[in-house]
Amino acid sequence: MDHLFVCQHATACSALSRTPMYFSGTLDAFVKITRHEGLTSLWSGLPPTLVMAIPATIIYFTCYDQLRDFLHYGLGYHGSHIPLIAGALARLGAVTVISPLELIRTKMQSQQLSYMELGVCLRSAVSQGGWLSLWKGLGPTVLRDVPFSALYWFNYELVKRKLSETKETAESPFLVSFTAGAVSGAVAAILTLPFDVVKTQRQIELGNLELGTSRGQRSSTWGAMRRIRTESGIRGLFAGFLPRVIKVAPACAIMISSYEFGKNFFQQRNEEKQQNRLKGRSK
Repeated sequence: MDHLFVCQHATACSALSRTPMYFSGTLDAFVKITRHEGLTSLWSGLPPTLVMAIPATIIYFTCYDQLRDFLHYGLGYHGSHIPLIAGALARLGAVTVISPLELIRTKMQSQQLSYMELGVCLRSAVSQGGWLSLWKGLGPTVLRDVPFSALYWFNYELVKRKLSETKETAESPFLVSFTAGAVSGAVAAILTLPFDVVKTQRQIELGNLELGTSRGQRSSTWGAMRRIRTESGIRGLFAGFLPRVIKVAPACAIMISSYEFGKNFFQQRNEEKQQNRLKGRSK
């Protein structure tokens, strides 16, 4: 989940936002942001992000499990392509459902709107562009997130199966899920990085348009990709490689291992309750 911040009022913005600053690397960015803004600033914009992240994760993980089991047990398909298809479809469904919340989050973070002002803004957008205006920006998000999820689940199931074959790791399912999540997340993040770079560029364009510092129109996804390649070459499409991997790999590891742990925990609890009920009936 990305954070977007636009400084609209110079007097109200922080020293870091008012002063042009350049970061030589990820660690340098951490140090300078913490020094000027404080440690808590690293979590700025968290509430709007959680508004979207929680329902998106619920839909995403639930759909993946149901689709994977349906393809495997319901339709009788077998093979390593099942996680790839289920992951892509689950992410497509989650992104489509959550897209209006993405717009709300972006508005809240870019324009610093209150909830009342946000409601007025959304009603105005719907009246001008119809209900489909709430799904603006769906294309670039789908191009980044759907391939990412397909690659992520394909590699996750593959690495998890390989790790589970050894006795040492098989005895620690949490460690297996954590390792498989980190590895698959890093691989998927690297392969889909060009789409992430394009989405970042389009967010910058959005901020410039909101501030009135740019009179041009927002470029398309492929147009932005061609422009980046022309200006910076192929390396430009993989800019921010290290920060993205540092963010995505542990996030995927924590999320999937926590999910698998919680799923196994409640599954055992349900089985214990069912056994206790059967014992009570037998008595």
